[in-house]
Amino acid sequence: MTPPVRFAVWGVDHLHAFSMVGLLAAAGGEFAAFHSGDGPLSDGFAKTFSGARRVEDPRSLLEDDSIGLVACAAIPDQRAHIAEQALRHGKHCLVDKPGAISLGELERLRTVQRETGRRWVVFFSERFVSPATVRAGELVQSGAIGRPVHVLGVGPHRLGLAPRPDWFFRPERAGGILADLGSHQADQFLYFSDADAAEVVAAQTANRAHPEHASFEDVGEMLLRSASASGYARVDWFTPDGLDTWGDVRLSVVGTEGTLEVRKNCDPAGREGGEHLFLIDRKETRHLDCRAHPLPFAAALLADVAQGTESAVGQEHVFLASELALRAQALAHATRPDGRKAG
Repeated sequence: MTPPVRFAVWGVDHLHAFSMVGLLAAAGGEFAAFHSGDGPLSDGFAKTFSGARRVEDPRSLLEDDSIGLVACAAIPDQRAHIAEQALRHGKHCLVDKPGAISLGELERLRTVQRETGRRWVVFFSERFVSPATVRAGELVQSGAIGRPVHVLGVGPHRLGLAPRPDWFFRPERAGGILADLGSHQADQFLYFSDADAAEVVAAQTANRAHPEHASFEDVGEMLLRSASASGYARVDWFTPDGLDTWGDVRLSVVGTEGTLEVRKNCDPAGREGGEHLFLIDRKETRHLDCRAHPLPFAAALLADVAQGTESAVGQEHVFLASELALRAQALAHATRPDGRKAG
């Protein structure tokens, strides 16, 4: 019997650390140890995953040959450096988005990944942990809507879900709204348009309602283009308190023979819960409840670590999605609509 993949966590500064560990453990991974500073999430993380050792020196994670994968949800400006160290110590790395906050960081990661042959995977949770999005991908790949020609992604978030630390409002530490939230949209555009090359046509960000944080961006937009499809994405921090979820996140794909829309968190028509998929083809309109649809990402990633395969997500796809988000962020920073230059 093949022993389980042992994994560790370096950095618990975002709630995604909890979901990454939960998914990996549910898929059969063994959570061995973690290193975290004194951030507000650290104690709760330690209590939730009390079976894992908490280590003071992260080098002990890197020097443990039994650990094959390091997951990272540190402050964004630390993630690329942590990932580089993990890769150079022979570990694969799963990092929360954004995996890098500058094109220079991303290029260094490309170099290290090529040199080491280890996987660098960004946790694109809006696709990997959304059953409706997984099902939508299967339908598109089966030809259910013909050839995709346009991808629309809308990613509103609630700013007040939890007290936000100072670094969150500083693009030089958090990366900016397109580098961060926009990376989900870049990932989905590439995935649903089946593109291995794409460009940013236009991008903009603004601070519309938070003057107390001058460089913060509360809304961002970008236009993307591949050889066969175009895409538009809007992300923001304006989910109203009256909604009973953190955001009415939507994905729409237009094909030559049909369309589909994913409402990931809620259905305004009144159906309970999230993970709703609406499919319209030449014959009918259907609603699919996808809440029970399986999520293959974590198991596939653990298999990749154990077997040296590349089944969870393509390495070049991860780099390209990250690059598109960072290029959109850089373009938006050149001229912000409110007259301020972020960062």
